[in-house]
Amino acid sequence: MSDTPFELTLRAVSLGYAYAGKPAVSGLSFSLRRGEVLGLLGLNGAGKSTTLQMLTGILPLQQGAVEVCGHDLARDVLAAKKNIGYLPDTPPLYAELRVDDYLAFAARLRGVSGAAVAAAIQQAKERCGLADAGRKLVGQLSKGYQQRVGIAQAIVHEPPVVILDEPTNALDPLQIREVRTLVRSLARQHSVLFSSHSLAEVEAVCDRVLIIHQGRLAADEPLTTLQNNGGLETLFIQVTGDGKANS
Repeated sequence: MSDTPFELTLRAVSLGYAYAGKPAVSGLSFSLRRGEVLGLLGLNGAGKSTTLQMLTGILPLQQGAVEVCGHDLARDVLAAKKNIGYLPDTPPLYAELRVDDYLAFAARLRGVSGAAVAAAIQQAKERCGLADAGRKLVGQLSKGYQQRVGIAQAIVHEPPVVILDEPTNALDPLQIREVRTLVRSLARQHSVLFSSHSLAEVEAVCDRVLIIHQGRLAADEPLTTLQNNGGLETLFIQVTGDGKANS
């Protein structure tokens, strides 16, 4: 891979997934470039979490293909997953572990070994505002700090692609602002894809917006283009009103 700022890191082609014969995602295609923050926007039930679970290999690909940093997710699953950091909508935390111990577990699980583990933990904590939280039990942290720990485990192995499912869900306004700032800062070293049903969230953080409605891609535009053509809110209302983008 080259070191150009906008190198392609993730590509999804014609993704499709159905639960008990009912389509949740249909014909979804898009790409993600290094240094980009891409917002996946849609109402609850639009297919956002299903999409992210396919991209990360948690759900099998019923239809379509995913390529992560040149690795086909179906044919080279371990190499593809090595390049992904993932925070699901419910952070995979162990309340009884100290933050340092949990991050060490996450680092080793993702192939970080030996002396590199301590350095990886320290860097992830510093980037996520957890420098003084290492000896604290995860279960004793506030909701906002638990979310920070969830993001730290997603980046502890320095993956090129970071995927976050509703990273500010259930946080208070101050915590939301802090997590938004953190997500934006991640783009300095990673490609970031995050899902949200909040227009304000997407406008505050992302460079580009994907709007999905009833499992289908309704819009894929740079945020600046949307703002110059009537705004994200106008387009989102049009899309969710009839399932089509009319602007």
